[in-house]
Amino acid sequence: MQIHVVKSKIHRVKVTGADLNYIGSITIDEDLMEAANIIEGEKIQIVNNNNGERLETYVIPGPRKSGEITLNGAAARKVAKGDILILITYAMMSVEEAKAFKPALVFPNDENRLQ
Repeated sequence: MQIHVVKSKIHRVKVTGADLNYIGSITIDEDLMEAANIIEGEKIQIVNNNNGERLETYVIPGPRKSGEITLNGAAARKVAKGDILILITYAMMSVEEAKAFKPALVFPNDENRLQ
């Protein structure tokens, strides 16, 4: 049996932009992606603490040390600049693998940068 478990989590980042005219996705500072073991194109769940919205999209890297968290395309309608998000990716693995697995958890500062 395979189960979904949390692979990566970036906890409480602030939306820095929303670009409705982009083709889709979320742009994340590449430093945050690397720290959370998230790769370009990976499916990600976005939880908006301000309005309760939950959505899924894919990740594209933003400039390092920029603190960028930009929702693109239709997802831009689900956020406002300054909203606080939790970003989560999942992996499928066996129950035995899951018992030993440790997710990458990242807790950025108020400027969306690593502490």
